Amino acid sequence: MSKKPFYITTPIYYPSGNPHIGHCYTTVACDSIARYRRMQGYDVMFLTGTDEHGQKIEQKAAEKGVTPKQYVDEIVEIFKNLWSYMNISYDRYIRTTDDYHVKTVQTIFKALYDKGYIYKGEYKGKYCTPCESFWTESQLDENGKCPECHRDVVEAKEEAYFFKMSPFADRIEKLLTETDYLQPKTRAVELVNNFIKPGLEDLCVSRTSFKWGIPVTFDDKHVVYVWIDALSNYISALGYENEQYNDFEKFWPADVHMVAKDIMRFHAIIWPAMLMALELPLPKHLAVHGWITFNGQKMSKSLGNVVDPLVLGERYGADSIRYHILREMALGADSSFSNEIMINRINSDLANDLGNLVSRTVAMVIKYFDGTLPIEKQSDPMDEELVNMAKALRGIVDECIDNTTLNIALAEIFKVISRANKYIDETAPWVLAKDEANKPRLAAVLYNLLEAIRISTSLLSAFMPSTMPKVWEQIGATADDVSYENAATFGVLPQDITVHKGDIIFPRIDVDKEIEELNALITAQAEKAKAAEDKDGVNLEPLADIIGIDDFFKADLRIAEVKSCEKIPKAKKLLKLIVNDGFGERQVVSGIAKWYAPEDLIGKKIILVANLSPAKLCGVESNGMIVAASVGEDAKVIFVDKDIPNGSRLS
Repeated sequence: MSKKPFYITTPIYYPSGNPHIGHCYTTVACDSIARYRRMQGYDVMFLTGTDEHGQKIEQKAAEKGVTPKQYVDEIVEIFKNLWSYMNISYDRYIRTTDDYHVKTVQTIFKALYDKGYIYKGEYKGKYCTPCESFWTESQLDENGKCPECHRDVVEAKEEAYFFKMSPFADRIEKLLTETDYLQPKTRAVELVNNFIKPGLEDLCVSRTSFKWGIPVTFDDKHVVYVWIDALSNYISALGYENEQYNDFEKFWPADVHMVAKDIMRFHAIIWPAMLMALELPLPKHLAVHGWITFNGQKMSKSLGNVVDPLVLGERYGADSIRYHILREMALGADSSFSNEIMINRINSDLANDLGNLVSRTVAMVIKYFDGTLPIEKQSDPMDEELVNMAKALRGIVDECIDNTTLNIALAEIFKVISRANKYIDETAPWVLAKDEANKPRLAAVLYNLLEAIRISTSLLSAFMPSTMPKVWEQIGATADDVSYENAATFGVLPQDITVHKGDIIFPRIDVDKEIEELNALITAQAEKAKAAEDKDGVNLEPLADIIGIDDFFKADLRIAEVKSCEKIPKAKKLLKLIVNDGFGERQVVSGIAKWYAPEDLIGKKIILVANLSPAKLCGVESNGMIVAASVGEDAKVIFVDKDIPNGSRLS
């Protein structure tokens, strides 16, 4: 029997700068839902990607002296690296510069024009370049600025095509107020009162003032304006009006679109209107979440309050960051980020509750039964509350996934974990162990704890995918034991289960010391981001002392190709590379692990200082040095054209 399809999407992200932790929530939330649905047996399509056209991209590329495509290519790789680090299991990644997407958008634009929903006119109004949105005077904020980002708007006047919105007003109002399309439902009143009741204004859908966009096929002065381009990704990625894929009939309509509140209007009003005009089914649900705020403000590069998730992940692990942002964010509401909130959450839930439960339970099985429980066990009525809570947990989490209330799902899982910790205090295994006659009862207590851990972590694995297998290894659980099917059954582990001592899953953090260090890191990061926006030549290190040409030529610089690369155990900063310098292979150690993963370097050609004396770094011999540029506190390896032969000398 074929699996039931399930389609979930994030919005496609606008690559105007490096991603920060504010970008992570939607993607991590969708990933957790996708993983859970796969556990349930669904055939999942999880889509994310990047929205790469527009005036802002064109301007930023020009400032950097590169083409818009070169500019977005670089940032897309940063996004993809972050999603890889955060264990994002997307099934498809779409870029609006992909040829197949361009074809779909052009086809949709022409179809809407042929149906009479798109017409040519002239736009006069207020335009926000960062948001790529036109606004009427009445829609501006109290300071006469953009109502979304609260930055300056400019007067704009140009020939443009418009999409008729008014024909769909009544149907969209009913969609928002009479169905469960929008979650949370409270957002519907806001949209109806602010945009539909005053009268839906026609939408500007083309531009002539810039060229970085998808050309209108029947009027080459125009490029398709952002929302018809961006919103169409949800169906172009399935093969609608292109030959790249053929999943449209299978996966459309989408089960869940998840977006942040700043783009709610586009997904709750404009996107349904487009689909209605195309006579296509509407998505089933639009889940709208708030912002991760920093000291009460939305995270923003321009405000200097962004937090780099890679910095946090390096200190606490990607799963800890995933857990924190999912646990703190209630659907529809903002969540406040601070170093103290995050560290206290990691300590209380992950270290004290889950980590402590696992380590105590495994340690007691080893201490009292040499690691393997006996078959004979004695139950007691006091076991029932824990057992019943654990058995009911899967159904509760199922409902939370259906309602996209992930913070509640995590809270319910940790209720069982907390109950298991309380159960230890109630049963006092250390007292039972004093009398040999109590061994069957002691075995039952420890078995119940292992089962509570198994069920809790089985469900938790959708949210924290890299850590839970470490727990299962310690409690002796197999892949079958932790399946979705077995998560509703108590008593799955073998009665004579054998546990294995392992590392502490979540070490406790020294709060005061860590906050001080993390504040310093984030401050340095903000200063670095600001410096990166300065013009070339500002804040650079002074030039070194003048040297003669003979001194320069003492360094033998050669082109070398990286054949393999790996991290050096217990050396966080070092990578061990095997490079081909044209004469053969040699081993080089480089302190660039903070900025590059091994896979980022394999196959690349670099500049090698080939005549350095051998040196040992952390006990590993290095025969040469890789040339890199210092950019603030970062290091950037200088890569060269792949067509330059290995061993070529720089002169």
